[in-house]
Amino acid sequence: MPYVSHPNIPQDTIEERAYQTNIARHALDGNTLVVLPTGMGKTAVALRVAAERLSIGKILMLAPTKPLVEQHYRYFSKNLLLEEHDVAMFTGSNPPAKRIEMWGKAKLCISTPEVIKNDLIAERYSLHDVSLLIVDECHRTVGNYAYVFIAERYTATASQPLILGMTASPGSDPEMVAEICGHLSVSIVESRVETDADVRAYVHEREIEYRSVDLPEDLWLALSVLNSMIDDRLVTLTDLNYRVPRREALSMKALNGVMAQIQTRMQQRDRTAYTAMSVHAELMKLKHGVTMAESQGTTALKAYLSRLESEGASGAGSKASKRICSDERFQRLLALADNWKKELHPKADEVVRIVRDQLVEDAESRVIVFATYRDGVSMLVNHLAAAGIPAIRFVGQASRDTEKGLSQKEQIEAIRQFREGEFHVLVATSVGEEGLDIPSTDLVVFYESVPSEVRSIQRKGRTGRNSSGKIIVLITKGTTDETFRWVSNTREKQMQKGVKAMRSGNVPVPAPDPAKAQMTLADAVLRAAASSAEADDAERPAIVIDNREMSSKVAEHLSNLGAKITLAALPVGDYAIGDRVLVERKTAQDFVDTLVDRDLFGQVKSLAESASRPVLIVEGGSIADLYELRNIHPNAIRNTLASIAVDFDVSLVFTRDAEETAGMLYAFARRDLGEAKSERSFHRHKSARSGREELEYILTAVPEVGPKSARDILSAFGTLRAVFSATAEELMKVKGVGEKTAGGIVGAAERKYE
Repeated sequence: MPYVSHPNIPQDTIEERAYQTNIARHALDGNTLVVLPTGMGKTAVALRVAAERLSIGKILMLAPTKPLVEQHYRYFSKNLLLEEHDVAMFTGSNPPAKRIEMWGKAKLCISTPEVIKNDLIAERYSLHDVSLLIVDECHRTVGNYAYVFIAERYTATASQPLILGMTASPGSDPEMVAEICGHLSVSIVESRVETDADVRAYVHEREIEYRSVDLPEDLWLALSVLNSMIDDRLVTLTDLNYRVPRREALSMKALNGVMAQIQTRMQQRDRTAYTAMSVHAELMKLKHGVTMAESQGTTALKAYLSRLESEGASGAGSKASKRICSDERFQRLLALADNWKKELHPKADEVVRIVRDQLVEDAESRVIVFATYRDGVSMLVNHLAAAGIPAIRFVGQASRDTEKGLSQKEQIEAIRQFREGEFHVLVATSVGEEGLDIPSTDLVVFYESVPSEVRSIQRKGRTGRNSSGKIIVLITKGTTDETFRWVSNTREKQMQKGVKAMRSGNVPVPAPDPAKAQMTLADAVLRAAASSAEADDAERPAIVIDNREMSSKVAEHLSNLGAKITLAALPVGDYAIGDRVLVERKTAQDFVDTLVDRDLFGQVKSLAESASRPVLIVEGGSIADLYELRNIHPNAIRNTLASIAVDFDVSLVFTRDAEETAGMLYAFARRDLGEAKSERSFHRHKSARSGREELEYILTAVPEVGPKSARDILSAFGTLRAVFSATAEELMKVKGVGEKTAGGIVGAAERKYE
């Protein structure tokens, strides 16, 4: 077997494959998208390109999850001739100061993208000396994902930029592929499919079997109830003059089409749109119930119905959940579900049979079972355990409801235990689909078919990597399982055709967005602000951003505008500007949710007390939009807004989106930077008062003293001098004055001004 010969790669470690050599050579000529089937060595290609670019500068490799980062760290550390301190692994567990130190020393850095994005925004280091950016699972380079920001910042700031994007599944949608190529500035596409002559010798056979099961009677009954409720909602939308599909064709795509109609009507101020929005929410919930019944089983459906019931019974529940729960048919369904004492869906028993047969055939086999929902993962782990088959659970980090997530450290440990044979069965959600290299996985089981060609390919790619493998997809007869099977197969074929077409050299480029052809007033403000920042870089506006705000795009837009950003854990507010301005940002939905479910006025009070210029930004909706987001009377919204503005003296600003929010924050920061800071009076309305009112007014400035207490205390002591000279014990002799009020007055009198 021939091996790669390179001064930065140890001898006899990387197998020489002609197609990998050709791809790596071409990838050195320009930004490249590499599309290779799973198991065909995308990482080996990246290693060879990295080995060549090390002489020019630092290498940065991005992967979407910590288990993948750790996997790449082990691979590159083993297969590149670098010292241990030359290779750095960045995750959120590394403190910023340590990352800065590691970045300065490292020649190769492997990281999750969120860490790098945050560090770039906070200007902890730059990408100027990075000679190669490797983007693993680059099909994620769309929308708001951190890959997008990093790639665009890298292209703009690196002295000799080169990007290598890698994926097994770019998707079948030409527009999405074009978006990926646009964000990565791709000029070269290198793609292969399993039937190509130069890769065929390295492809291991993968047998795919579709195994059908019958839906039990109880679940058919549950489906009939849910479908009856869906039919009624479709009739309601039809009566409101919306174009809706038949129930049988009610896919997510169709539901999104209905939502587009509703949003158009909203923009036209059609009041029926708000009713339609709530009905649409009911359809989404009912459709999810159908999915649970058809493909997941009684355990998952029962848990979902219980959550719906709790939401509907809550005073803070949405209109949609309340209407569903008040439906007599839903109550009958709850009664039916209450009789389900064990899992009735035959898929669960079928999984046990499949896994047992595999382990009997080969006791050292590794089996991965994929399930879409966490309820299903937990049910299968328990079901396998009851059959005497220990299995390990593999899910994402977030904890929700009763389902506790796995930390990144726990995820890595789970993969280690599976790889080393401590557990032979791994039951995973989609977090296990991407990139995990476990060579000895012999069998992959789909608990349900998935409509996404990307997810289907990623799941299948967990087997057949170094030897032949088998894939079994469970299909419930007469349900969307059958539909999803054909949808994903069709899209996979379309994607393969697209991959072959990309070899012609015609790299897809995103079409211009007509919506952005005309510059809005907000765009003009942002451009003017950006130009001003470039012209006056010596005095850049500074903004402190709370760490929790980094999930929004506001920070990215501020960074692109040229703001000097510091990340911190702010005790109050989301954005601090100078020593005067403190901003709390809430989406329109979060605003009404906080009003109903949490202490909005408490948050506003803290904001008002923490800055001389408090600001509340409501993003993504107008005042009219707030009325229909929850079951709240418009007068309650109006009174809330009036109280925030008048009682708390907090400035209210409504913005369209994250970009407009960033523009407003930047404008605040520019004013703070460039203008004299005239202090706001704490007593905004110094109108003429009588002598009595004036004294009461002054005493009520003490936080613990209300108007009645002020009158009683002044009546007892006569003058402010006497009040502030009194001891707590003397003050407490006044009727109605307790320890807290007395302590507040004494504390105010003795507090040192600093």
